[in-house]
Amino acid sequence: MPPTLASLVHHSALKLTVRAGEERLDTPVRWAHASELADPVPYMEGGELLLITALKLDAEDPAAMRRYVQRLAGAGVVGLGFAVGVHYPDIPKALLDAATEADLPLIEVPRRTPFLAISKAVSAAIAAEQYKAVTAGFAAQRELTKQALSDGPEGLLLALAGQVDGWAALYDASGAVVATAPEWASRRAARLTADVERLRERPAPASSVVGGAEDRVELHSLGTGRRPRAALAVGTASTLGTAERYAVHSAIALLTLTTERSRSLHAAEQRIGAAVLRMLLAGEPDHARTVAGDLYGGLLDAPFRLVVADVASASAARVRAGADGGARARGDEATQDAAAPGEAAARAVLTDASSAGGDPLAALVDVVEAAAARSGEALLVVPYGERIVLLTVDGGAGARACAEYAAALEAGRRTGREAAASGEEAELVMGLSAPAGPIAAATAYKQAEQALSVARRRGRALVEHEELAAGSVLPLLADDAVRAFADGLLRALHDHDATGRGDLVASLRAWLSRHGQWDAAAADLGVHRHTLRYRMRRVEEILGRSLDDPDVRMELWLSLKATSMPQD
Repeated sequence: MPPTLASLVHHSALKLTVRAGEERLDTPVRWAHASELADPVPYMEGGELLLITALKLDAEDPAAMRRYVQRLAGAGVVGLGFAVGVHYPDIPKALLDAATEADLPLIEVPRRTPFLAISKAVSAAIAAEQYKAVTAGFAAQRELTKQALSDGPEGLLLALAGQVDGWAALYDASGAVVATAPEWASRRAARLTADVERLRERPAPASSVVGGAEDRVELHSLGTGRRPRAALAVGTASTLGTAERYAVHSAIALLTLTTERSRSLHAAEQRIGAAVLRMLLAGEPDHARTVAGDLYGGLLDAPFRLVVADVASASAARVRAGADGGARARGDEATQDAAAPGEAAARAVLTDASSAGGDPLAALVDVVEAAAARSGEALLVVPYGERIVLLTVDGGAGARACAEYAAALEAGRRTGREAAASGEEAELVMGLSAPAGPIAAATAYKQAEQALSVARRRGRALVEHEELAAGSVLPLLADDAVRAFADGLLRALHDHDATGRGDLVASLRAWLSRHGQWDAAAADLGVHRHTLRYRMRRVEEILGRSLDDPDVRMELWLSLKATSMPQD
């Protein structure tokens, strides 16, 4: 505790006597200051014990003393020490009455007690209190360090909660609660998610205070980079003291060390991950497992999903989505239904990346890494050219985080919020492979690339490879390149029909739809089968291709479908 008026009065060497304001002696004293100015208020900061001899005061004038005391009380002066036996043998009644009326503590200082002795007593008490706080802070730092080394962040939070006589919580990069101490604080911590998200929008290090009916909560971002890696919440019944402040600062430093990996270590892990991926794609699963070791070995022991993520132009994605608007089959509903509680966290990271001018790929990695870390899953993240490749456990938290993140992206795009925030910048697209093992990693990568291509074409955030087999190839014909090929292939036939010399295009469509059955196709057209045979020979002559070739028949049929599809 800092020195108070009571502690000074009880100081045996000072011999002080209380003459007024006995009820307010527990007020802390920030400093003791002597001043004989008629108006010392401009030089006061509040919290001072003012020492006077009334050299320049009309101490016997009640009106003057009332104004003087009221000015002091209004400036935050906590007490008035009057030296008797210097200019006045006793405290003048006018001053005593004014102090009593204002309830300002008035202390009689005997002549044998110099003001310097009182100042030294206050200074010594303040120094002792600060030394005690620093000592307690170092003790807290040692205890927090011990707990962090032995029990990790959970042990550190428990020790911190005891140090501040409150509670503490740790949040990951997505704003989700990772750990709390004590356990009862988990609900309180979860209610602060929106405040943590706002804190994450500010460059680290950042802090804020959230006041509520329950307690006072300090929020601190953790990390050394521009984007916070985590956040710490500390809840207490009142403002933190010096010792508690030391404990919180120590916890911030220790948690930063435990949550922020060094750049060199991160780069080394990325190199190992890249080597593992190259070996898997090269068909060397045994070598990949050896290189992966304990870092990624567990990931290769169970079926995994391979994700290829890239960025596409927002405007181009919307054009492609419009051209393929009717192609979204049940896969769209499946992706939208996947939006779960993690969607809010994914949307928060998306907003953070957009407002900070961040990289959509980096924001995705943040979300997936945080989800994998919370569940204790292994995750392989490899920059692959301008893309990001992720290997995550099939059905695990990382795969779910990708789906939830994609749902948040598409929800934002549907409402226009994300487009407005990003300023028509790059949009994230992802392709997800079917479950695979190390032997089939190359196949999984091709599947993810195919799904990525469809996602880019359809303006989707995520497409799973299983959706491709469940849908139809026909919507893909809406691609501008396919239309151009089809128009070029059939142009000569359309030019022939335009002269009125026959209906070769309709005849070709009928013949192909009947799988080359002359009678059935002729009946559909209402012509004799010999007429149809003549027309098919003309088609072969004009195109310079044989209809006996199945590849030619396939190309012609797909071209007819492509040119008959409506254009936006």
